[in-house]
Amino acid sequence: MRVAFSASSLAQTAADLLVVAIPVDKVASALSGLGDFASALATVAEAEDFSGKPGSTLGAPTYGRVASNRILLVGIGAGALADVRTAAGIAGKEARARGAKNVALAFPGADIGAAGLRTAIEAFAEGNYKFDKYKSNPSAKKAAAEALSFVGIPSDADAVSRALALVAGQDLARDLVNEPAEVIYPESLAAVAQGLASDRITVTVLDEVQIREKGMGGIDGVGKGSARPPRFVHMTYTPVGEAKGHIALVGKGVTFDSGGLSLKPSEGMMTMRCDMAGAAAVIGAMKAIAGLAPQVRVDVIFGAVENMPSGTSYKLGDILKMYNGKQVEIHNTDAEGRLVLADCLSYATELKPDALVDLATLTGAAVVALGDWYSALYTRSDALAGTLAARATDAGEGIWRMPLPDLYKDKIKAEWGDIKNVGGRAGGSITAALFLSEFTTVEKWAHIDIAGPAFLDASLMHYAAGGTGTMVRTLARWIESIGDDSQS
Repeated sequence: MRVAFSASSLAQTAADLLVVAIPVDKVASALSGLGDFASALATVAEAEDFSGKPGSTLGAPTYGRVASNRILLVGIGAGALADVRTAAGIAGKEARARGAKNVALAFPGADIGAAGLRTAIEAFAEGNYKFDKYKSNPSAKKAAAEALSFVGIPSDADAVSRALALVAGQDLARDLVNEPAEVIYPESLAAVAQGLASDRITVTVLDEVQIREKGMGGIDGVGKGSARPPRFVHMTYTPVGEAKGHIALVGKGVTFDSGGLSLKPSEGMMTMRCDMAGAAAVIGAMKAIAGLAPQVRVDVIFGAVENMPSGTSYKLGDILKMYNGKQVEIHNTDAEGRLVLADCLSYATELKPDALVDLATLTGAAVVALGDWYSALYTRSDALAGTLAARATDAGEGIWRMPLPDLYKDKIKAEWGDIKNVGGRAGGSITAALFLSEFTTVEKWAHIDIAGPAFLDASLMHYAAGGTGTMVRTLARWIESIGDDSQS
């Protein structure tokens, strides 16, 4: 998507869709640039009780009275950043629904600044995204926007390049999650990571033999039930010059989760291609980081597996020896993601990062607690919790800190091994996080359970159903802020 800037009046702006963001109770003044068409549109707005309240909309054809084919008014209230995001997201969604290739976006009467410009580009792209690769009927497909022009807003190349870097990372994550498991499996997911290699990004991939030799019993144990063997991937971004920090990101990469021998019901298995959304998010974050080029060393680590039932599957009652030497007693083969993450966390800990964050579609309990929008955040570091929450707010993503009490550790005590892989139904998301805490000693460690927002069964706000790429922009903005204190 190309981003441009126009000094034309609203009436002279030529686009398939002209979107005008309207501050509350300022309809007439905001539309003044439309010339003779302004009064007619203001009359319609009054009749439809459109006053510019955040998220409200009014669309109409222009009947050739201005240069654009169609106009969409979107309310932005007082112009808060969150309302700018909502308006731009709606604009992207409407543009995709109508197949508008050239879209113009104006904010008359609102000074959105560089932060608002970044937000608008990111949100427009979120709304404009739809995965219809496998639609065979051309009429079922709607073209994505090719060009987005900002009318009456000063050009800001830096803000545009930063925003587009995040868009590219989020779109990659969404594509990976939306692809069927026949396309994205351990080896192909590792190949996607290898495709990001550059003079600043190195990628190391371990095959199933090397995984076993390394003693990664979690990845090996879960992966051995599938005809498609597991992979372990380590990506490293090294900045030019001295790094201002060192961050490690870990993602769960279960490319399909049948539940293993603890087989899921059919309806619970249908969308389990999305169980690699944590890995997709950290791969997407790395792509964004490549564009942002922060002064931060970043290690991205994920284990990629298929969890399948077969004669070689790991079994209930098995005891798996993990990378850090701990022995894990298996009480449910459908609690596999934490086993894969455990090896990755132990490996990442050896790199001695300043902070370590893992992402995973880990528990249904997180969805029950927080629904489809909020990711569950677990950490014992108040500083890290505050920083991640702030960056999530900047990115317009939902995150909610959850408790991580040692009181519940008894729930994962094992009879024969050191620890068991499930702690019962009550507090399931918490006990999963407590399990993971056994595999890292990094003081600033956080676990983010993205089971709710990673994949939407139905459209939500301006997001289409399917993968959302959640947390890509939160992570990228966090790492960006470490490398450049002037950026939020």
